[in-house]
Amino acid sequence: MSALVVLFVACAGIVYLARTDVALSADAALTLIVFVIAVWLWIFTRVDDTYIALGAAATLTAVGVTDADALFAALGDDIVWLLMSAFVIAAGVASSGLATRGAAFLVTGARTPRALIHLVTAALVVSAFAVPSTSGRAALVLPVFVAIATVLADRPRLVRALALLFPTVILLSAVASLLGAGAHLITSRIVTTATGSGFEFATWMLLGLPLAIVSSHAAAEVVLWMFTDAEDRHRGLSITAEDIGAQSSTPVTGPLTVAESRAALLLAVVIVQWCTEPLHGIHPAVVALLGALVATSPRYGSVKLGAALKTVPWTLLLFMAATLSIGTALTTSGAADWLATTAFGPLTSRGAAAGPLFVVVVVVISTAAHLVIQSRSARSAVLIPVVVALAPTVGVDPLAAAFISTAAAGFCLTLPSSAKPVTLFSSVPEVPTYTSRDLLWLSAVLGPLSAVLVLLFAWFVWPLLGMPLFP
Repeated sequence: MSALVVLFVACAGIVYLARTDVALSADAALTLIVFVIAVWLWIFTRVDDTYIALGAAATLTAVGVTDADALFAALGDDIVWLLMSAFVIAAGVASSGLATRGAAFLVTGARTPRALIHLVTAALVVSAFAVPSTSGRAALVLPVFVAIATVLADRPRLVRALALLFPTVILLSAVASLLGAGAHLITSRIVTTATGSGFEFATWMLLGLPLAIVSSHAAAEVVLWMFTDAEDRHRGLSITAEDIGAQSSTPVTGPLTVAESRAALLLAVVIVQWCTEPLHGIHPAVVALLGALVATSPRYGSVKLGAALKTVPWTLLLFMAATLSIGTALTTSGAADWLATTAFGPLTSRGAAAGPLFVVVVVVISTAAHLVIQSRSARSAVLIPVVVALAPTVGVDPLAAAFISTAAAGFCLTLPSSAKPVTLFSSVPEVPTYTSRDLLWLSAVLGPLSAVLVLLFAWFVWPLLGMPLFP
């Protein structure tokens, strides 16, 4: 009941301000009302996130804030085609067995728990470039975890540490790739709409990969120290390829199969083409589409097109299209500018301290946002328009501010429901993993650490890589 009261008061306040504040136009007020209702539904109800986003986008069109052409154009946006094609390529890579073979090659070289933890971490970081979305990566590596956990059944503390490590690194390492999470593509599109320039694949990788490596391996050490004791850490271990192969339908030893060789070559060519877009000028979505066609071709591919399309999370693509429409409405109607000025206006009076204080506030809010908005893409749709609108007024580059917010929002570990990988690894049949209390304890340490790392990169690393905070 109190949540409904808050919603009613917020909407009534927007209506009142629209009648008295000349800076808030009718279109901006309508956009804000729809936006507030959507956020409220995301937070306080169990209605499907995609259903809410589509309803909000359709409502904005019905009331005239956006036109129908813009709404339906979002469904055919190049970002949607890019992600759809990337999922098809990932289906080909997964069906070939290449990913499982790579994981087996790494973990069988571990002779100590620390080596195992960091080799798993390295493999998960690399997987950000092979499989789009964190939930897809979690599903891909779950059999590897089960195989390792089966071998280490007599070492429950180490199994629990590994169960926590997999989703933690999957989430933190997603920032390495533009395709690592749908939120990244939403951020890029919103920034492009607001400023005229977004992120290319190579640019995002240059900025995100160093943070992914540092934060993932730092988290690995935290997990190891928090959930194992000295005896666990110093006691040797041995995991064979046969142990991993027992959980795989494809071979993990011997020469690469034809399907694996072709999948590796295709993946390498596609990533190189994405990274060298300025040289050849072929749009990343076109590269991905051509790669998807090769991956599903009758003679070369390892999976049929129909089967590959069944792996595409269509609800995610619809959600992305709807949130892109909402984000565009927030920007073009002036609602984001008004909201940013109203909510963060006091920061502008801080003089020279306004910019640094703004960055800190953005990182803190973005890191904690998963506690109220579970969807990573929804968090970007909510935060990025406001962040981009306010950043120039405090002397912060909007591109940098958007990237910082998105990177910080990648932390979402506090509750089993905070992210799909966390949910997936919290309940694995016949394998004891972790409890809600373990997640809370881990988040109490990793949350602040993650925020500090983003701030350190924002001030000292990313400016050296071509993304200054203060242009």
